[in-house]
Amino acid sequence: MNISSMSLRQKIGQLMMVGFKGTTPSPEILQMIEEEHVGGIILFGRNIGTPEEVLQLNADLQAAAKRANHPAPLLISIDQENGVVRRLGVGTTVFPGNMLMGAVNDPEATKAVAHASAKELKALGINMNLAPVLDVNNNPHNPVIGVRSYGESVESVTRHGIASIHGHQEAGVVTTVKHFPGHGDTDTDSHLALPVISHDLDRLEQVELVPFQKAIEAGADCVMIAHVYFPALEPRENVPATISEAIVTGLLREKLGFQGVITTDCLEMNAISETIGTADGALLALKAGVDILMISHRHNWQKDAIERIVQAVEKGEISEELIDRAVERVLKLKAKYLSWDEALPAIKERVPSFVGGADHASLAQNQFDRGVTLVKNNGILPLKLTEDAKILVVYPNSQVYTMVEDARYATYALKDALLTHHSNVEELRISSPPTDDEIQSVIRRSIDADLIIFGTMNAHLQDKQAEMVRQAAAQGKPVIAIAMRNPYDLMVYPEVSAFLATYEFTLPCLRVAADILFGTKPSKGKLPVSIPGYAPIGFGL
Repeated sequence: MNISSMSLRQKIGQLMMVGFKGTTPSPEILQMIEEEHVGGIILFGRNIGTPEEVLQLNADLQAAAKRANHPAPLLISIDQENGVVRRLGVGTTVFPGNMLMGAVNDPEATKAVAHASAKELKALGINMNLAPVLDVNNNPHNPVIGVRSYGESVESVTRHGIASIHGHQEAGVVTTVKHFPGHGDTDTDSHLALPVISHDLDRLEQVELVPFQKAIEAGADCVMIAHVYFPALEPRENVPATISEAIVTGLLREKLGFQGVITTDCLEMNAISETIGTADGALLALKAGVDILMISHRHNWQKDAIERIVQAVEKGEISEELIDRAVERVLKLKAKYLSWDEALPAIKERVPSFVGGADHASLAQNQFDRGVTLVKNNGILPLKLTEDAKILVVYPNSQVYTMVEDARYATYALKDALLTHHSNVEELRISSPPTDDEIQSVIRRSIDADLIIFGTMNAHLQDKQAEMVRQAAAQGKPVIAIAMRNPYDLMVYPEVSAFLATYEFTLPCLRVAADILFGTKPSKGKLPVSIPGYAPIGFGL
C-alpha cells in the first residue's frame, strides 16, 4: 500500500504510538489498530507477563494490524534502558543500566550489552527501543535523568551512546536517542512540570547537543524530543521543545541534518497535558515537524488527538502534505527494520533459550563486577567480623522515584546480598524520606549493632535520609553507606567510614557491593560523574 491509496485517517493513524492496559490485547487497542490504523504501540510493565505471554501479545497485535490491511507491521516499542528503567520481567536478563556502564567505561562492553538486550527484545516481538539516553547528567540535582545517563562527560556519553545504537541495530532493533536537545541539566521532572534550561546556544553546542549530533552522524534511527523549554532556542515563552518548530525543524532537521523519524515523549506528561493539553499538543508537535505522537495511557485522549488532527487538516490549519511527509518517514523506517514474515510467524517458534539464558547472565554479571565503585574507605574494608557480630542494615521501602520507573522492579534486596557473607543481619526498612520517629528507631536499633550499613536512594535530594545517616554516624559506631542510585549521596553524609556507589538497586549489583565489602571481589568501577567536593570524575579505589 502506498500513501496515495491511504485515507487521511489511516495516514494519521500511522503517526500514533499508543499504550493500553493488560497482558492481552484490550478491546480499546484492537479498535485503535483495526479502525484507526495506529502504527505504533508502546508497552509498559502492565503489559509484560512471561516471555511466552509477551511474544503471544505482540503476535496478536501484529495479526490485528495485518487483518486491518496496514501498510507495514506495527512499531512495538518499550523503554528498556536497563538499570532503574526497564520493563521486561521474570524470565529475561537483568542487564546493567547506563551509569553503571559509564563506570565500566568500555564502549565495546556497552555495545555487547545493548546487542544482547536488543536480541531479547526482538525475540519477544519488540522491534523498537526507546533508548539510549544521550542526556549529559551534569546537574547533581536532576530528579529524572541521573543514573539513566552514562555520566557527565560529553565525550563518554557520546561514545557509549553510539556503541548502544550500533549494538541495537546489529540485532535488528530500532533505537530512539533521547531527550533532545538535552534533559541533563535541569532540576525539574517533565513528568510533573515544564523544566527550563537557560543555557545560551554556545554552551548547548559544546555540551547538550554534541551526543545527538554525533549519534545522527553515526546513523541514529529516531530522535525523541524533550518536554523542556530552551529560551535560547525558542523565542516564545514557556514553549517546550516538543512543539517548537525552531527546535524540531530549524535545529534538528535543518541545522543538524537529521532525516530520520522524530517522536514526542509521552504527550500525557504534565509538561504538556496540564499546559496546552494532549490533543492540541499532538497537533502542535506535528506542525513543528514531529512524525510520531506518543500517547501512552488514556484511550479517550488518543482518540481526541486523532480527531483534532483530522479537523485541523479539513479546516486547512495544517496541510495533508505535512502528514504525508511524516508518514513517508515512518514507513521508510518500518521498511528498513520490519517485515510481515518476521512479525507474524514469530509465535510459531518458542522463545529462544538465549532470552534470560546463561550467556546473557554472564555478560551482565561481568559488567556488574566491573562497574560497582568504591569511593571511600577509611580502613574499615575489607570487613573482618566475628561470627556473632551484628550488622544492622537500613534502607528505604521499595518505591519508584520517577514516573518512568516500574514499581514492580523497585525491590531493594540489600539484606539478601549481605546474608551471602554474614548470617547475623538485622533489617530495618524505612519510608523515603524517613519520618522523625523512624530516624529515632534507627538510632535505638543501632545501639546493640556492631556495624550499620545504609542503602540510600538519592539522599542528596532528601534531607531526612541524609540526617538519618549523619545521626547514626555520630553515635560512634562504624557506618557504611551504599548509594543504590545516584552516587552524589556522599555529599550529604561525608562522615561515613566507607562509601560505595552501585548506580542501581538490582540484586546482582548489590551482591557485588557485598562482595567488595567483605573482600571477596575487588572494586573496579570508576565514577562517571564527579561528586562535588569529594571525588573527581574517574575516581575509584
